[in-house]
Amino acid sequence: MDNGNERNRTGHGTSDKQDAGSALLKGAAVLGLAAVVSKLIGTLQKIPLQNIAGDAVFGIYNAVYPLYILILFLATAGFPLVVSKFVSEYAAQGRLEEARRVLRVAAAALTVTGALCCGLLYFGSERLAAWMGAAQTATAIRSVSFALLLVPMMSALRGYFQGFQLMAPTAWSQVVEQAVRVVTMFTLLIVWMRAGFGPDAIAAGATFGSVTGAAAGLAVMLYYWQRERRGNQAVMLPDGKGKERPAKSLREDGALLKRMAAYAIPLCLGSIATPVLTLVDSFTVPRLLRGTGLGETEALYQFGLYNHGLPLVQLVAMIASSMSAAIVPAIAEARQRGDRAAVRRRAGMSLRVTWLLAFPAAVGLALLAAPINGMLFNTAEGTAAMSVLAFTALFSAVNIVASSVLQGFGAVRAPALYLLLAAGVKAAANAVLVPRLGIDGAAWAAVAAYALVGGLALAHALRACGVTAPSGRALLKPIAAIGFMALGLLAVTHGAAPLARWAAAMPPRGIATAVALGGVAAGALVYALALLRFGVVTAAELAHVPQLAGKPLALLRKLRLLRS
Repeated sequence: MDNGNERNRTGHGTSDKQDAGSALLKGAAVLGLAAVVSKLIGTLQKIPLQNIAGDAVFGIYNAVYPLYILILFLATAGFPLVVSKFVSEYAAQGRLEEARRVLRVAAAALTVTGALCCGLLYFGSERLAAWMGAAQTATAIRSVSFALLLVPMMSALRGYFQGFQLMAPTAWSQVVEQAVRVVTMFTLLIVWMRAGFGPDAIAAGATFGSVTGAAAGLAVMLYYWQRERRGNQAVMLPDGKGKERPAKSLREDGALLKRMAAYAIPLCLGSIATPVLTLVDSFTVPRLLRGTGLGETEALYQFGLYNHGLPLVQLVAMIASSMSAAIVPAIAEARQRGDRAAVRRRAGMSLRVTWLLAFPAAVGLALLAAPINGMLFNTAEGTAAMSVLAFTALFSAVNIVASSVLQGFGAVRAPALYLLLAAGVKAAANAVLVPRLGIDGAAWAAVAAYALVGGLALAHALRACGVTAPSGRALLKPIAAIGFMALGLLAVTHGAAPLARWAAAMPPRGIATAVALGGVAAGALVYALALLRFGVVTAAELAHVPQLAGKPLALLRKLRLLRS
């Protein structure tokens, strides 16, 4: 993920004449790969937590973590994306000193808001736990609060480098952050279990991984920052005279902060669909389940089952979030140059790639819910809810990318309004469906809410960038490819019955693993071949991918799997 030409590209960002679409794809690919790796590591953190400690602890963890994510978003107030937007615009104008001042002002503001939000969580933990209807969550809330002292600064640095379309620092920071979280979780899980601690303390040990992970991620970003200071004076000293220009006055810094906040606050509200909608569950589902006659521990157990599907759904959302980190500065830079064609091309490409990746991912997760549940967790309960929740992967990814397109256009208020509407729908649907259907009702409510916010954001983004929604064959071909993928998945899942008969000695979890992994491999292969054969992805598009140019591309043509 690192790049030996990073420093040169940082110092000469305004003279970079590379194809804009290629740069956007490369940046999105780097962060997308990092998102996959870091989310897989994050999933490894949750799976042993459920397998070893049980669904009651898993329920506490998943009730607290969305609260932390929401407070984190409020603490950073959308500044990371705003930093990347402002930095990219200043870099396009050659005002590199101003780009550095953006980082300084944002870092100072975020340090203050992070400290305030840390105090809010730590000292308000008992009250928040009471509002959730789950007193056992208080210890975990206090444990995770300390991460808010570290993450805001890390986020500001990530936004700064992304503004120069340097994605490697963020990518490495994400991977290291998640790896340290896993080490912390394993260590504390073993120690706490041997000590005989209760579910609340075990969950607190798991959430404390966010603190050590944030410290490690911040250390990586500070390393890159110091390396840039030593090796690239073009960023630090844009006049090239060996000394920094005079510092801007506090009044000018305050004016810059106001401008950034004007973008950041509504942008923040528009980019927190996942934590807000998940937090609605934290504050409603356990309480509604208790209203059906369940005790607190059993309600948290059911809430843990409900959250079985979230790690994989969030994997798809993470890829979309990584793409959005590349979209916002890329669209902002094109708008700054007045290049409307580039804006339409970048926005359209981002929405198309999201559709082609998220739709089959959602269908695949829904069809493979049973074997995936059996492979990852020590109980097959909650499979129905997991299958329904899979479709939120599509709508969540569409919302994230469409909202990022709107933010690149400066339309930052609309996503916030759509989010508030969806949150209201989610709360109302939970109140109606959970008492009747339990966690399955919560899953259907989630699909309705995500479909609403994703559909509204997508329609608005298409209008804003002047991109026409696909229709006719352009729409039917990807759907047909997904249909063939579904047939491939069903062939694998139905082939599991003969496998079970001759592999009677294999444990149920082993069979579930074989079916899940086999289904993923078969589905991905069939879908990719169908996209190529139907001409959804063309030779001209693949030629821009260095790893496929040359012999792989020639082989695809020879096999007649690829159209020009």
